[in-house]
Amino acid sequence: MRYIELLPALQTRRVESVDALRGFNFIWILGGDGLMWAIGEMSKGKGSLVGTVGGALAGQLTHVAWEGFRFYDLIFPLFVFLTGVSIVLSLPRLVEREGRAKAHVRILRRALILYALGLIYYGGLSQYYEGLGGHWSDVRVLGVLQRISLCYLAASLMFLNFSLRGLIAAFLALLVGYWALMTFVPVPGVGAGSYAPDANLANWIDAHYLPGRLWDVTRDPEGLLSTLPAIATCLLGVFAGLLLRDVRVPARQKSLWLVGSGIVLLAAGYLWALQFPIIKAIWTSSFVLVAGGWSAILLGAVHQVVDVWGIRRWAGPFMWIGANAIALYVINNLVGFDKVAARLVGGDLAKFLDQAVTPGTGAFVTAALTVALAVALARFLHQHKIFIRV
Repeated sequence: MRYIELLPALQTRRVESVDALRGFNFIWILGGDGLMWAIGEMSKGKGSLVGTVGGALAGQLTHVAWEGFRFYDLIFPLFVFLTGVSIVLSLPRLVEREGRAKAHVRILRRALILYALGLIYYGGLSQYYEGLGGHWSDVRVLGVLQRISLCYLAASLMFLNFSLRGLIAAFLALLVGYWALMTFVPVPGVGAGSYAPDANLANWIDAHYLPGRLWDVTRDPEGLLSTLPAIATCLLGVFAGLLLRDVRVPARQKSLWLVGSGIVLLAAGYLWALQFPIIKAIWTSSFVLVAGGWSAILLGAVHQVVDVWGIRRWAGPFMWIGANAIALYVINNLVGFDKVAARLVGGDLAKFLDQAVTPGTGAFVTAALTVALAVALARFLHQHKIFIRV
C-alpha cells in the first residue's frame, strides 16, 4: 500500500463505511450536482410526475437563499462531521506509535498544510502579487479547506486532551455560546437578535475584521465567528467515531445508535430553529443539529449496509473517491474534470444533443462524463493502492 503524504506515513486500517459515505458526499462536488441540474432541465415540460420529480431533484442540489435546509446544504457539514470521525479512528494509533507530543506536532502541521491548500484553492500566490493583477485584499483568508483545517485542529486537540465529559461540555458551550452571542450581543445600527443577511453579528464581524476577499462581497459563509459552531459539527463526528471504535458495542447496535441519535438531533434542531433559524451561511446552532442529525443517520445506514451486512459492491466507486477525497477535490480545482469533459462532449455536440433529444441532454452527457473521469482517477489510485494524504 503506497501512501503519498506531505507528512511521514501513518498507515491505519480504513473503515469502509466512512470512506463510502465520504465518497458519496464528494461525488456531488465532482459533477453529481451537474447531473441533477441537467435532469431538472430535461424534465421541464414533461408529464406532471416526471416534471415534479426532476424539478425536486434539481432543487435539492441548490443552496437555500438564506434560511432553510436542502440536501446541497448538507455536503459541507457532512465532510466536517466525517473529519471528526476520522480523528478518532486515526489519532489513537498515532499517539501509540509516536507519543502525545509528536501527535500534537503532527496535528498542527496537518492543519497548516490543509490551510495552505485552501489558500491555493482560491487563487494561491497569484493573488499576492500586484503585477499579476491581484492584491493582498484579493486573498480569501477563510474558505472551505481553511474551515476544515481549523475544525480539524480544534477537535483533534480537544480529543487528545479532554475526557468524554469535557468534549460534551465543549460541544454544548460552542452551541449555546454562539447562540447567546448571536442573540444578545447588539449589532451596531441593527440591535440584538437579528439573523438577517448583513444584519447579524457574524456578518458584521466578518465585514469589519476578516481581512482579504469575502466570498459574498459583504459577508463570508466561512467567516470568523461561524467557525465556532462548525467545530461543534466536527465534535459530533468525534462522538460518532468514539461509538464506532467502542469494541463493547455490537456492530448492529452501533448502526441503531447512530440512526437513533440522528433522529434526536433532527428533532432538537428543528425545535431550536423556532427561535434560532437554520442558516448554513452563518452555521447557526440549529443548523449544526439538523446537519449533524442527517450525517449520523447516513453514517448509521451506510455502516449497517457496508460493515454489518457486508454489501460492498455498490459502494466501490464511493470508497475509491472517499479514500482520496481531499486530493480529488484539489485536483478538480486545478484541472477541472468538468473542463476536460466539456472539451470532449461539449460545444456543438452538446447543442446537437439538446436539439436532437431534449434541452439539457448535452449538459447531462457532459456531467456524466465529468463524474466518470473523477471515478476513473479515483479507481486508478485505489487499484494501485495510492492514497494521497496531507
